Amino acid sequence: MSRWSLYTWTRDGRSLRRALPTLTVLAALLTTSAGVAAGAAGAVERDVLGSGGLTQIELSSFEGDTSVRPLTTSALRDAAHAPGVRRVVADYPSVLYAEEDGTYDLAGHTLTPGDDLPLVKGRIPAASAGLGREEVVLPAAAQGTDFAPLLGRAVAFGYTKATGAGSGTTAVIRLKVAALYDPAWQADGPDVAYLSEDTAALLASARAGLTPETFRAREGAQSAVVLVGHQRQVAAATEALQRDGFSASPVSDRVRNLPGLFGVADLAMRAGVLVLAVGAVVIGAVRAADSTRARVGQFAVLRILGSGRPELRRILLGEALLSGGAAGAVGVLVGTAASVASAGPLSDLLGLPITAAGALPGPGWAAAALLLPAVGLAAGTLLGSREALRSDPYLTARAHA
Repeated sequence: MSRWSLYTWTRDGRSLRRALPTLTVLAALLTTSAGVAAGAAGAVERDVLGSGGLTQIELSSFEGDTSVRPLTTSALRDAAHAPGVRRVVADYPSVLYAEEDGTYDLAGHTLTPGDDLPLVKGRIPAASAGLGREEVVLPAAAQGTDFAPLLGRAVAFGYTKATGAGSGTTAVIRLKVAALYDPAWQADGPDVAYLSEDTAALLASARAGLTPETFRAREGAQSAVVLVGHQRQVAAATEALQRDGFSASPVSDRVRNLPGLFGVADLAMRAGVLVLAVGAVVIGAVRAADSTRARVGQFAVLRILGSGRPELRRILLGEALLSGGAAGAVGVLVGTAASVASAGPLSDLLGLPITAAGALPGPGWAAAALLLPAVGLAAGTLLGSREALRSDPYLTARAHA
């Protein structure tokens, strides 16, 4: 770097210092998106995949799709015999509504091993035991009803029991509230009551006007979670289930490739690197051309006094490195602060705790945001300054005298 670079960069308003604001914004955006993605991915790895998601496979049933095997009793029995499978838990959607106090109605789902509920009160039995037939897990509050006073109590819930085509009556079931979870958790939608598999099947079959055994054998489950013994068995079990006609996908793949916030943040990161690199080169070329044309008289005098074109290029490259380095450093600091500050709101949005340390951008992304502005601006400077530096210094000096 030329010794004149720092002088011209700080004193001359026409220097490449003018490129600093734009590059700072680009570097900050890249760093922020990297931090957001890192925090979201870390929370998923810790709280979803780390709790057993790496050994789980999800089966889905699509109504009316004859190419997908329905999750009936016999089909689930076949799934349980796939290589490496230890257990299959089916989900039968239903509805519970207020029978005594309140006006709520809650969607009912089976509590599967893939549901890592953020409990606020109570306790859920170990995954191997699961909920009892007479137990339920509720949100802490839903539709204006506070369920906290009901914890540990047997509560009467209403459900629909079909009596004929288009007709039905209300039946009552008493369930003990085993635990309460944070209502922000909405993996299955808002206001969900989690039940044992048998209870969920009982409620779903009653709404269809069938016995639980007939409903399971004829209609089947909406989805199911398959547990295998070890992560290395997931691929083989998934392939075997797919060969048998099931719509099967590893839970780890589904979570890691969420199309919402995680996918957007990851796409923003990758696009950000490209935008930052290309933007730095373009800005460098444009700003260098403008800067050299604005200072062509000064450069002509320096050339007459003995400075060659290489020395003038070193001055411009020094300005580019100073501008790019400052933009990268400030952008990384601002972007990191923004991603750390977003940890709290992001936790509320996802229903997963994200720490400030977890929202820090990865070292590779931070290095890219730090170095790309300087490298790109320097490359653009070499391209943008060639034409202005080719002019005859004596004619230029006379023209600017």
